[in-house]
Amino acid sequence: MGKEVDRLIEIIHKLRSPGGCPWDREQTHKSLLNCLLDETYEFFDAVEENDADMMKEELGDILLQVVFHADLGQETGAFDIEDVARGICEKLIKRHPHVFGDVKVSSSKEVLSNWEQIKKGEKGKEKRKYLVDGIPDKLPALFRAEKIQRRVARVGFDWQDMNPVLDKVEEEFAEFREAILDKNPDHASEELGDILFALVNVARHNNICAEDALRLTVKKFARRFRYIEDHFKTTGKELKNATLEEMDAVWEESKKQVG
Repeated sequence: MGKEVDRLIEIIHKLRSPGGCPWDREQTHKSLLNCLLDETYEFFDAVEENDADMMKEELGDILLQVVFHADLGQETGAFDIEDVARGICEKLIKRHPHVFGDVKVSSSKEVLSNWEQIKKGEKGKEKRKYLVDGIPDKLPALFRAEKIQRRVARVGFDWQDMNPVLDKVEEEFAEFREAILDKNPDHASEELGDILFALVNVARHNNICAEDALRLTVKKFARRFRYIEDHFKTTGKELKNATLEEMDAVWEESKKQVG
């Protein structure tokens, strides 16, 4: 395995070297961000499809991004792939004293608690002034909402049962309805955000990832709408000429045919 990783490092270095690939030589940490994000979400799809071959390929694409960024770091003298690997090894050992040290734990909850305490003392982390600091703004909004909720829940800022969590959703929806009826788009936008935040709370209390749930629903919608498009193609009727009633009938059929 080490030989193949070394081979990948050499390939990226050659692509970035004079006489290499013009596109690769133009890239920066910033220009590659969307590539890293795209490859990560493609791995999400592979896992959801339980496709081992696809997982292997997408993990390779992610590894490519890691090696690419490390090569960029090496060019400026900031860091190289050895620094990256050494850093994560040291971090894992330090954050698992119950495995690599003599700390005793009895549950995953204790592991997470220790993890957070250790993080606070790490270089760069001590600058965080508030509990919710350090959660990236660029995370998908639903995922970031869940991470913030989980973090504040660790200090007891959380409801202990589902009833008030569900009540909060209904409360926020009533306020959203009122803003819509008042024709106040700014207020409506704020209240819609409150509804989504409350729904993330409901999901979290039921061990559901809201981000995953919404992504799967979007995929389901796209799958069913493709069925509608295919149906009207076979009938020779353009979709734009179909009535809502006709499309809705095929939509109901799609639930049985494609799930």
